[in-house]
Amino acid sequence: MVFESRAAAPFFKNGFLIACEESRNAILIDPGDEVLELLKIVADRQLLVKNILLTHAHMDHVSGVEAARRATGAPVGVHRDDLFLYESAREQGRMFGYDLEQPRAPDFFLKGGQRLDWGGFGAIVHHTPGHSPGGVCLAIGPMDSGREELFAGDTLFASSIGRTDLPGGDYKTLLASIRNVLFAFGDDVVVHPGHGPSTTIGDERRTNPFLR
Repeated sequence: MVFESRAAAPFFKNGFLIACEESRNAILIDPGDEVLELLKIVADRQLLVKNILLTHAHMDHVSGVEAARRATGAPVGVHRDDLFLYESAREQGRMFGYDLEQPRAPDFFLKGGQRLDWGGFGAIVHHTPGHSPGGVCLAIGPMDSGREELFAGDTLFASSIGRTDLPGGDYKTLLASIRNVLFAFGDDVVVHPGHGPSTTIGDERRTNPFLR
């Protein structure tokens, strides 16, 4: 598996590139201000990006969507419940004094339970609202291996959880998503958050102060 993560100022949001080494098929997750670094890897390794997947549609997670779509031609998927955020990305940015390119309409909508495959890998979509109404986590691993890692967006962080004071956020809903959806995974499952370092389900189950 090709696994690359990058983060860039001003928000230092993690963007991810995951590819099958044999087929060279890949996906991009949450392309933001780090998008040019990820696209350089795509070009250098001659990867074919099959999908651009968004864990949610806050502006720091979509600021690189159009650059990624232009460079790869890949379709963009976001949960329908976050469409209002996606369509207002540029306005969100202006609230923070930040200008970004408004992404064009998404190509398809993500749904809980949906599976997307590329090369020898697959991603299963888990709807995890709370940070935003259409927040999702992606469980990704080699097909038929039983091994997977979680790409959690801003639902769960190492020793923290996503904020719920933005439009559409709800604290009780977020806690329910983490406890009922994410904590259904085994303790050894690695979690890659939208900001900060990776963690595991077990570490967060045992030590996260918001969830103990």
